[in-house]
Amino acid sequence: MSITRRTGRLAAAAVVAALGVTALAGCGSSDEGASGSGGSKGPGSKTVTLVSHDSFNASDAVLKEFTRRTGYTVKVLKSGDAGVALNQEILTKGSPRGDVFFGVDNTLLSRALDSGLFTPYEAKGLDRAAAGTRLDPEHRVTPVDTGDICVNYDKKYFADKKLDPPRTFDDLAKPAYKNLLVTENAATSSPGLGFLLGTVGVYGEKGYQDYWKKLKANGVKVVDGWEQAYNEEFSGSAGGRKAKADRPLVVSYASSPPVEVLYAKPQPAEAPTGVATGTCFRQIEFAGLLKGAKNEAGGKALLDFLISKEFQEDMPLNMFVNPVVGDAELPELFTKFGATVDKPTTVAPDLIAKNREQWVQSWSSLVVK
Repeated sequence: MSITRRTGRLAAAAVVAALGVTALAGCGSSDEGASGSGGSKGPGSKTVTLVSHDSFNASDAVLKEFTRRTGYTVKVLKSGDAGVALNQEILTKGSPRGDVFFGVDNTLLSRALDSGLFTPYEAKGLDRAAAGTRLDPEHRVTPVDTGDICVNYDKKYFADKKLDPPRTFDDLAKPAYKNLLVTENAATSSPGLGFLLGTVGVYGEKGYQDYWKKLKANGVKVVDGWEQAYNEEFSGSAGGRKAKADRPLVVSYASSPPVEVLYAKPQPAEAPTGVATGTCFRQIEFAGLLKGAKNEAGGKALLDFLISKEFQEDMPLNMFVNPVVGDAELPELFTKFGATVDKPTTVAPDLIAKNREQWVQSWSSLVVK
C-alpha cells in the first residue's frame, strides 16, 4: 500500500503557495542524487546524512548549532513521501543511503522494525520524552515529534449558518452535517489512513464499518490526498477560498489553524479555522540509526540532537508538529491558535501491523467502490 505523506508541515507549504509567499526556513544541505551513505565517507567523516521524507525542515541556525556542538555537518537526503522513503530504505537494507532515517510514524512502524532497518541506540535524554511516545523498548527508533489528525472546520460557514460545528466522530454522522465533510483516501493518504484508524480506535474492529456506512449515507466526499481535500475542497483554507470550495469540514491536522494565521497577510486576530478535538488520531514520528551506517558515531550524535531542547523547540514553526520532550516550549502562535488535544485516539502499533491492510481494503469496499 502506498501512503502519501501529508502533514501539518505540508499544510504550511500548501498555504504558502496559496497565498503566493515564500517560506523562510531552510533545511540545511540537501542532495537528491546522493548514493551509498549519502556522502558519509566512513567513521572519521564529519558529514552525517539524514534520510527523510520530503517534509523534513529545520532552521539553518539549529543545524549550525548541531555542527558547533559536535563537529558534524548534517546532509539531508529527501526521498519523497514517507511510505516511498521507507520502502527505499527497506530495499537498500544493510547498505543504507545515509546514517539516520527520519519520518516513520506509528502507522508504519511495524513495517520498519520487522524489516530490521535499525541498529538499537538509546539516545541521550530519551527519558525526557513522553512515555506514550516511546513505543519501542529495544530503542531501535527514537520518538521525535507528534501530530494530531483531526477534522478542521470553517468558522465563518458555521457562524453564518448559526450551526454549532461538530466536535466528535458521532457528530459527523448527524443529518445537520450532511454533505459537509471531505476526507482523504485511506489507501493513498496518511491523514486519510489516520482518520480511518481513529474510527477503528473509537468504534472497534467490528463497529468501524457500520460507522463508515453512516458517514457515506451522510454524504462524505473522498478525494485522493490532503492537498486536494484541504486546498481545493475545504472552504475554510486560503486555497479553498480561492477555489470557491464548498465543504466546510475537512480531515487535516490540529496544527493547521496556526498555519492559516502565520502565512496570512495581514495576520488575522483569530484563526479562520477550528479543530473538532473529539475526532483526533495521534501520529508519532520516529528516527533511527540505520543498520550499516558508515558514520555511526555521527548518527548517534544526530539522534541525541533531535530530542534536544533546541531542536524540539525549532520544530513547531518549521514542520508544524509538537515536541515529544517535556522541557520544550511551544511558540505563542501554537498556544494561541492551535488546538490542544488532551485525549487523542490511538491504536496499538502491533494491532495496526496485523490489520492495516484488511482495514483499508474493507474501508475501500464500503466507501470508495
